[in-house]
Amino acid sequence: MPAIDLNAQNFAGLESPASGGVVVTPSDSVDLVNESRAIWIGGAGTLTVTMADGVAVLLSGIAAGTLLPIRCTRVKSTGTTATLIVNLY
Repeated sequence: MPAIDLNAQNFAGLESPASGGVVVTPSDSVDLVNESRAIWIGGAGTLTVTMADGVAVLLSGIAAGTLLPIRCTRVKSTGTTATLIVNLY
């Protein structure tokens, strides 16, 4: 039996938790299918992303098990050493 969604009638805003997720394969040419609500980093390293405003940002010193509350449209392969990346949207 499927889970009952007690919040189905509520509007999901930016402060709402993620409702979907997908493993990310970093790419310099392919955008994420869904703009992120947050990015999970499973393996430590650096992350280069294109933010929702179109600006590329390098995030360094990210520890394994970090949840980054960022809205981005791409996780770039160049400059990204972090692993086990998940896009939460």
